[in-house]
Amino acid sequence: MTNEALWDLPEPISTRVVRLDYHAVATLRRHGNPAGPRLVLGHGNGLAMDAYYPFWSLLLDDFDVILHDLRNHGWNSRTGLEHHDIPTFIADHNRVLNAIDASFGAKPKVGVYHSLSALLALLSLSSLMARDEERPAVSALVLFDPPLYKPGASEARFDESAERLARSTRRRTERFDSPAQLVELLRYSPSYFRVVPGTLELIARTTLRKNRNGRGFELCCPAEYEARIVEYVRSYAGLVDFEHLPCPIKVVGADPTVPYSYLPTLDLAEMGTVDYDFLPDATHFLQLEQPQACVDAVQSFLDDLAR
Repeated sequence: MTNEALWDLPEPISTRVVRLDYHAVATLRRHGNPAGPRLVLGHGNGLAMDAYYPFWSLLLDDFDVILHDLRNHGWNSRTGLEHHDIPTFIADHNRVLNAIDASFGAKPKVGVYHSLSALLALLSLSSLMARDEERPAVSALVLFDPPLYKPGASEARFDESAERLARSTRRRTERFDSPAQLVELLRYSPSYFRVVPGTLELIARTTLRKNRNGRGFELCCPAEYEARIVEYVRSYAGLVDFEHLPCPIKVVGADPTVPYSYLPTLDLAEMGTVDYDFLPDATHFLQLEQPQACVDAVQSFLDDLAR
């Protein structure tokens, strides 16, 4: 079996289009076992939820899996840059969670989020508590390597890294003759040295769309859009109040001894309100590097909650 055949994306059981605001919609996709516990999955900046198939394919037998992409990513059409920011993404996050029950029936939901989506979920909960609302839309969260820092010394390091990442992101190639051309570029990126076979091809297929002129391909999320979010993250990554979050949270981080491939992330090992682990030898893209270990972490956490 070839790598591309290994990651042949299945058709969703059903889809729903959700209006986020006057400018944008998002497409919800349902996969897996509708009778199982419901998981809602979200992805990182510049990627697409379908690119995580090596991870979520392992959930389909047991879970009711709901996928969606951030605005200006993946399945979603592009809107103006002026609507591409963290506050808008948080509002989108809340609308999507509300629409899931309306679309597929109400039942408890566990959010399983990576990177930027993980930060959005935490900020949404923090905002909920600030308004003295005690009923979150999710019953628990499993977060993979959310970009966080403690105000103080780590803030300066985070800012410096974010500025550097934003500059390098703006230099990204945006247009390609074919997905294979993007695959060749990704092969030289240290960020993807550890991913499982076939992942680079999957990333190229799911983060590119055909140019409007019908010649070649372009990134679904342009470089300037991705860089803008990196800059916004600097202002929000230190705002999460872990002492007063209203639901159980599991955080699975990258190996702190491995050079980080996105932004430096807060070590939550001493945070008593958070169930924290890291995966040895994993970087920021841990779900694409060690998908079975990530699924095991989700299942173990849910088993503990059920006891």
